[in-house]
Order: sequence, then C-alpha cells, then structure tokens
Amino acid sequence: MPSHSELLFERACKVIPGGVNSPVRAFGSVGGVPRFIARAQGARVWDEDGREYIDYVGSWGPAIAGHAHPKIVEAVREAALDGLSFGAPTMREVKMAEALCARLPSMDMVRLVSSGTEATMSAIRLARGATGRDAIVKFEGCYHGHGDSLLVKAGSGLLTFGNPSSAGVPEDFARHTLVATYNDLASVQTIFAEHGERIAAVIVEPVAGNMNLVRPVPGFLEGLRQLCTRYGSVLIFDEVMTGFRVGPQGMQGVTGIRPDLVTLGKVIGGGMPVGAFGGCAELMIQVAPIGAVYQAGTLSGSPVAVAAGLAALEVLDTPGFYETLEVRARTLVQGLAEIAEASGVPFSGDSIGGMFGLYFAETPPQTYAEMMRCDALSFRRFFHAMLDQGHAFAPSPFEAGFVSFAHSEADIAATISASEPVFAALGRGM
Repeated sequence: MPSHSELLFERACKVIPGGVNSPVRAFGSVGGVPRFIARAQGARVWDEDGREYIDYVGSWGPAIAGHAHPKIVEAVREAALDGLSFGAPTMREVKMAEALCARLPSMDMVRLVSSGTEATMSAIRLARGATGRDAIVKFEGCYHGHGDSLLVKAGSGLLTFGNPSSAGVPEDFARHTLVATYNDLASVQTIFAEHGERIAAVIVEPVAGNMNLVRPVPGFLEGLRQLCTRYGSVLIFDEVMTGFRVGPQGMQGVTGIRPDLVTLGKVIGGGMPVGAFGGCAELMIQVAPIGAVYQAGTLSGSPVAVAAGLAALEVLDTPGFYETLEVRARTLVQGLAEIAEASGVPFSGDSIGGMFGLYFAETPPQTYAEMMRCDALSFRRFFHAMLDQGHAFAPSPFEAGFVSFAHSEADIAATISASEPVFAALGRGM
C-alpha cells in the first residue's frame, strides 16, 4: 500500500512542477520519493505517515534554535493577532534593523527583504549602481539565489566567462558574470588583471554551503578583500547561510574581514521568510528612496516575519549557545568518520559553528572540482539507509547539514550509533 508521502507526491506532480516548490526537495540527487512533513518540534520532524526523524536539515538553516521554539512561536502569535501585513513601516522592523547593525561590524544600515535571493539580487544591483560597472565575479559551486546574473556556471579556459546554468537566462546577462574557482585566489587575480576596471563586485559565500560545506583556505578571503580594495570593487559576503549560524557575528566575526555589503536570510527569520542586505552607509544611502538604486517589496519587513526573527536573535544570546552548536556538530562528524574508517569506507567530515559537511572522500574537499569527485553513489545509499532508521540528512551530496541548539548529546549519539550498520554495509559493497 502506498505511503501518504507517495500519494501526496503523486498528487503534487499533477499541479506543481516536479511535485515540489524548490528543486532539491524532489530527491533528484538521491532517488526515491520525498517525505512530506506534517510537523516539527525541537530536533525532530514527523512525516505524513507519522514517522519520526532526527532532523539535520533544519529547514535548510533557519531552525538554529530547533523547530517550533516556544519563544519564536509566541512572538509570531502575538504579532499575528495585531495583523499580518500593513504595507507601512512598523516599530518591529526598526528594532530588527537596529539589532542587525549592532551585531555585525560592517553594517551601518540595512534594508529588509523577503528572501535570500532578493537580498543577493539587490546587493548586486547596489554594487553596480554605486560603481557604475556591470561585471561581477562569482565562484563555481557557490549559490546565491536564482537571480539571472547569479545562475551562471564556469565557461571554458582559465579566464572563465560565465555561461547560463538555467534556461531562460539571457547570454547577455551571463557575459557580465565572471566565474572563478573557490579557494583559488590566483584565478581571481587573473580575472582582475584582465577585467578589474569593469568589475563592480565579488560575491562569495565565506563558507560555501551549496556544494556541501567547503571552508575557505587561509588567505583566500583576505585576498578577495585586498583585490576589491585595490580595484574599487565591492566585496559582498553572502551570509544567508552562515549569518549567525557560525558565530554571533557571522563569518566576518570569525575572520575579522569586513565586507562592503553582506546579505542575510534564514536565521534572521526564525523560520519565516526574511532576508536583508546591508553594509557601510556610503553604499546604503544610494538605495531608494534617498538614492538612485531602486529596490522595493510589498511584504518587506513583514511584521510577523520580523517578530519571529527578533525572537530568534534573542535566543542566540542564550549562554553557551554557540559553544553547544560547535561541540554537537563536531561530535557528529567525528563520530561518523570514526565509524566509516573502522568499516573501510572512504569518508570525511568538517564543521564550523552549527554547519557541517559529510563527504565520501578521504579528506574534505577544498574546491568545486574536488567536491564533484566525491562518491555520490555511496552518499545516496547512506542517505536512504539513515532515513529509513529515522535520521534525516539533506537529500543531496552537495548540501551542508545543520545542527540546532535543540539537538541533545543523546540525539547525536543515536545518529552515530545508527550509522554503524550502514557503514558496515557500505564497506562490504552494500
């Protein structure tokens, strides 16, 4: 008899492209039918068939405090009782802007939007408007939302002119996007040597999270800062994923590097749709209505979403919050790696703050090319075997995982223990 998830997926495919509203949810990288989630609480989710899972997806990052945190839920309830949307300024959005500017050293002013994609699109437009230049530099394997200028993959040759990575993106848009190799500063230096005078911005995930977790090598981010300063280009840290996830000041706090603009999302919404872009006042005063760079949104600064975000930021101030995240994530990846090694399975892991990466390779990858050489088939088998035992990881070998404050030592231990027969089977060739 088909499961509720199977029946729902069949229905969804008739009215939603691919049956999902965001492609990775379709299980395309791992095969099978996605689980339809009915509810979530703390570190767990339950599907429509009532199956319980320890969850390491965390809504792809926002659930840093755990699902349905009481303080966040109550904040949403109280805000909703006052009205869902006004199309006018509110006190809560002022408080949110003040909170973000107080927490991030590089941020003098901020504009709230409704998604990470909006944030990165707007930051790129601002960089182009402020510099009067058209070209941007991005990195292969880094994802910054589905804006036309950002859905670009590397072209041929060392100097990589971008090619559209999605139908519907005009070639003329893509030619303004230059694609470099993540963690290869020389590739960026080559691009600047040839095109520096027309480069408006470099946009980078300071820790890549969309080709699995790939941390920056020493000197890489520092080199980007120096190049942007030398050529008058805008350095954009896309911290939609890392912002308040890897530390109380994001990666700029971890590294001490100040970007010109930073984009945020996920955590600052506490599970509701919120994004933001902000930076130095010199740039931000060029945004409408006081500047010539236009950006707008009817639901920007949504009172309900902002209420959730403010409550989430308050939870981050819990004593020992980040230390707990770091220990839990590190314990998870080290425990899995030890069992894999004992089973003879090539496997490694890495973590920073509450983010982690799992790789079916001897060592953590440092570039997109190295990530692509990881054993995707072994990941697929690992994913399904763990899911069947009630441990939900991201349904793709190219996505980072997330530990929340709600994950207990017992949760982590249970996941590590559940992996023993899985790695044993992989070691035998499954």
